[in-house]
Amino acid sequence: MNRRNFLMATAGTVSALDLFSSINLPFAKQLEKHLNKLENLSIDAAAENEDFWNWIRESYTVSPNIINLNNGGVSPQPKVVQDAHIRFYQYSNEAPSYYMWRILDQGREGLRNKLANLCGVLPEELAINRNATEGLNSIIFGLNLKEGDEVVLSTFDYPNMMNAWKQREKRDKIKLVWINIPQPLEDSKAIVKLYEDAITSKTKIVHITHMINWTGNIVPCKAIADMAHSKGCEVIVDAAHSFGHINFTLEETGADYLATSLHKWLSAPFGSGLLYIKKDKIKNVWALLSAVEPDGSDIKKFESLGTRSFASEMAIGTAVDFHNLIGAKRKEARLRYLKNYWAEKVTKLPKSNFYTSLKSDYSCAIATIGFEGWQAQQIDARLFEKQKIHTVSMILEKVNGVRITPNVYTNLQDLDVLIKGFTDISKLDPPAQQTK
Repeated sequence: MNRRNFLMATAGTVSALDLFSSINLPFAKQLEKHLNKLENLSIDAAAENEDFWNWIRESYTVSPNIINLNNGGVSPQPKVVQDAHIRFYQYSNEAPSYYMWRILDQGREGLRNKLANLCGVLPEELAINRNATEGLNSIIFGLNLKEGDEVVLSTFDYPNMMNAWKQREKRDKIKLVWINIPQPLEDSKAIVKLYEDAITSKTKIVHITHMINWTGNIVPCKAIADMAHSKGCEVIVDAAHSFGHINFTLEETGADYLATSLHKWLSAPFGSGLLYIKKDKIKNVWALLSAVEPDGSDIKKFESLGTRSFASEMAIGTAVDFHNLIGAKRKEARLRYLKNYWAEKVTKLPKSNFYTSLKSDYSCAIATIGFEGWQAQQIDARLFEKQKIHTVSMILEKVNGVRITPNVYTNLQDLDVLIKGFTDISKLDPPAQQTK
C-alpha cells in the first residue's frame, strides 16, 4: 500500500474488502458484511453476538478433535494470515537472496509504521524481532548496570526474564530485590506499595509484568511506573500477554523499555515479536547481537539478526489488519466475556481454588483454577482424557491449577464442555498423589 492508502487504513477508513480482497475475496466480502451488522451495537452487545463470533471461528483452521484452551502459550493464526505467510514464503523461494534481501526486507519500514500506529508510539522506537524473550533479553543484557546496582522484580515474572536477571546477578554482581504479588490481586494501591517499599537509593530498574502469565492478573503498570520514575528508576515492561489482548497504547504503560510476542494475542506468525524503547533511551542499551553502532541511537541495531523468516515477518501486517477490523475494544470485551462465562459458574463449585480476579480492571481472557487435593497436572490430564481439552499446568508458590485461555475463535459450546469437565472433577475424590 502507498503512504496515502496506509494512512487511510490505519485511520479505519479502508474496508475489509480493500484490505483482504487480494488474499481472499470471499473472506473479505463476508467480513465486511458481518462488521456492518455490528456497526450500531454497543461493545458489550457485540461481545455477545454469537453469529459474528462463530463466523470469526470459521476464519481459523480450528481442530475438530481438540478444544484448544491454551491460546496464551501461542495463538493460531486466522487463515488469511496463514495464506499471507505462505504467499510470502513461496515468493521468497523463487530466488531467496534476491526476494528476501532486496524486496521483502524493504517492506519492514511499512510494517514498522503499521505497528507504531497500533502501539501509539513513533516508528523509530520499535524494533521487529522474534518474541518477547529476545526483546527483553536485549534490554536486560544491554543496560549499563554495575556491581551493587539494584533491580526490583516479582516472583511471578516470566521464568526466562527471571533467569536473565539471575545471569546478570551472577556475572555482574548486581542485586535482585524480589517482591511477591498476591494472586489474585485486586488492590492497586497495595501492589504499588509493594514495589515502592522495595526501592532504595541503589535501585536502577523496576521490572514489571503487565499481565501475569501464571494467572492472568493485570498489574497496575502505569501507577507502578509513575512511582518508580518519581524515585529516579527506569521501567521495563513485559507485555507478552497483554498486547493484542487488552486495549492500550505502549505509552499508557509508563514503560521506558517494553517487549512483546506478536504470535500470542495478535495471532501473527509463530516467532514474531517487537521491542519498544523510548527514543531518548535507545543509546543507553547495547545491541545484544553484532551491530555497526552497538551503542548508537538507531533502534534498528536490535534487528541485526542475520537471516530470518522474512515471510513470517511480512505476514505480521495481515495479522494487524485482522485485529484492527475486529476492533481492539470489541476483542477485549469478547475475551473477557468468554472468561466470565465459564469462571462465574466454575468458581461456585466445591473445592475450587481460583487464582484470578473476576474484576474487569484486573483480568481479561486468562484465568487459572485448581481443586483441593488435585495436582495441576492431574487436572490437565483428566480434562484431555475425558473432554479432549488442551490446557497447561501452572504451579508456582501457592498457585496449583490449570490456566484456561480462550481466544476469539472459542465458542460457548467449547466452554460448556469445560464447565462439565470441572464439574465432574469437583465431585470426585482427588487421585492418589505420586510419591518420589
